[in-house]
Amino acid sequence: MSLLAVFIGVLTLYLVIGTVIAVYSRRRLRGGLQDYYTGGGRLGTFLSAMTYAATTYSSFMIVGLVGFTYITGAGAFGFELSYYVATVGMLLVMGPRIWRMARERGWISPGQMVADLTGSRWVAPLMSIVFLFALVFYASAQLKAIGETIAAAGGESWYSWGVLLGLIVMLIWSAVAGIWSVAATDAFQGLWMIFAGLSLLGWVIYVMYKGGVTFGRAGEILTQSGHLTPSGVNGYWKPATFAAFSLPWIFFALTNPQALQRLYMPKDERAFKGMVRWFAVFGLFYTIMVTLIGLLAYAAYAGGALQVGIKLSVKLTDRVTPTLLTLTSPLLGAVVFTSIIAAAVSTADSILLTLASSVSVDLMPERSSERSKSIAGVATIILVGSVMAIIALMRVAYIVKLSVLSSLILLSLAPPIIALSAGLRVKGWASGLAIISGPILVLAELVAKLGTVENPIAAVIATFLSTPLGVPLAVWILLVSTALTVIGLSR
Repeated sequence: MSLLAVFIGVLTLYLVIGTVIAVYSRRRLRGGLQDYYTGGGRLGTFLSAMTYAATTYSSFMIVGLVGFTYITGAGAFGFELSYYVATVGMLLVMGPRIWRMARERGWISPGQMVADLTGSRWVAPLMSIVFLFALVFYASAQLKAIGETIAAAGGESWYSWGVLLGLIVMLIWSAVAGIWSVAATDAFQGLWMIFAGLSLLGWVIYVMYKGGVTFGRAGEILTQSGHLTPSGVNGYWKPATFAAFSLPWIFFALTNPQALQRLYMPKDERAFKGMVRWFAVFGLFYTIMVTLIGLLAYAAYAGGALQVGIKLSVKLTDRVTPTLLTLTSPLLGAVVFTSIIAAAVSTADSILLTLASSVSVDLMPERSSERSKSIAGVATIILVGSVMAIIALMRVAYIVKLSVLSSLILLSLAPPIIALSAGLRVKGWASGLAIISGPILVLAELVAKLGTVENPIAAVIATFLSTPLGVPLAVWILLVSTALTVIGLSR
């Protein structure tokens, strides 16, 4: 059977199982905004851990990081590892305090949290607007990944159908039972991601050895090519480049609302600790696994064990995994292709639900009825999903850069959230200015770049990697936001 035929069969199985799980999860839904968006703080260890892991580890990993490692070297592992270490550290240090306060105060959205801790109501709608602006890029990257995946299996004409399919699945699974359907399908998708990744890694190792490339020989190839050097292939991983990728990612757990909101959900302290523990296991294992796929795939190609490869151009990072899958058996290719879709869906529907909660709670007037707020949330899911699809159909930029660009825009949230989470008091005006400083700096740099490059896509990439006055833009954002937060500290 052809890859396309097997892929359709496996994808159908995935969709049927996921939809059954989503519908079945409605039994846990009690009603009310808090239960719909955060589960009313009733998630157990397994669901808490799996929804956190599947939400944060998106198509960015199996497509973006595999390709980036293949093309630029182990520096890609370094910047992803910096995210992992920082996230586990923040969950251990600040996570328990945020979880306890969320239970005591009934927070639903991250904006509500910051508004509560600063005593300024207008901070919440400001954050909601920033989230809507920033996360559309990250979510669009997930739809793009689905489109690229289906195009790789069925041909370029299938790209648009892939985007449409991804959009429909995200809308249904995020809306049917709120966080209960999202968390339950996240658990299913996270397990699929691990199984598929292990299968692909096993295949790469098999092909490598069958072609006479041992681990020792692979190490020699990767060292000679620059894949194992700190600077990477052709010196790609310069300090400024590493900082541009790493800094927004390091603070992901606090600045990205879909991750921060998950700290509200564990039902008790034991579930919270279990969430952190099992996320730490999942994250380290998954990061090492996808990095090895990228490195060993290149070693297999350079050593002659793989007949088809991708030249070392950063413009081609998103093509590495789909190219590998065309060389596998149809069944393995279908399973991994479907895991890419699973990774994308798990992240995107979490983002959609978080943005819906932000609009419902932070942008809607307080006097609005709960029904009106619920309708606003559903409308947000549909509207934002449509915008995501439009951007994905334009095939803008690259999955890794789109993903980190969103975190760059949100990076300015880190200083005020860290200060507030630590129990410091920050005035509302200072928190607000700190929060919007990131989007303003990114937009200013983007406008400046538009006049110096050939197209808007190049401007986005140039902005992401820019170093005003020799300092990475991410560093400037942190410095400005930190300064504003410090100025706004009150006794």
